[in-house]
Amino acid sequence: MGARTKARKRALDLLFEAEQRGVNAVTLLDERVEAPVTPAPLPEYTGDLVRGVVRNWAAINDALTTYAKDWPLDRMPAVDRNLLRIGAFELLYNDEVPDRVAIAEAVGLATELSTDESPKFVNGLLNRLAEVKDTLV
Repeated sequence: MGARTKARKRALDLLFEAEQRGVNAVTLLDERVEAPVTPAPLPEYTGDLVRGVVRNWAAINDALTTYAKDWPLDRMPAVDRNLLRIGAFELLYNDEVPDRVAIAEAVGLATELSTDESPKFVNGLLNRLAEVKDTLV
C-alpha cells in the first residue's frame, strides 16, 4: 500500500470515528497528532485530507447529495459516506491528484472496507462529480 493510500485510509478512519462519536474531525485529528494511539505518526497527507474535507464540508455534502440519485447521505453506509467525502475533496479541491487517481483510490478502499455494492456506487458517484466539477468549483 502506497503512502498516500495509507494516508487516505487513516483520514477515513478519523472521519468515520469523528462521525460515530459526534465530534469535529479536525479536533480529533489534532488530539491524535498530540497524543498518538498508534506507533506510526499520522501522515501529513492525512491531516491535509481531514482539514480539507471539514473546510469544504457543506459544499462536498451538497454535491454528494445532488448527484447521488435517491441516496441521501444518511442512508449511505458510514464508510461510503466518508470515503466519498475524501474522494470528492480530492476531485474538487486538490489539483495535485489526478481525477482518475482519486476515483481509483476511493474505489479501492471501498472494495477493501465496505459492502459488495459500494465500489460500483463510489465509482459511479465520483465519476459523475468529475464530469460536472467545472460547474461545482
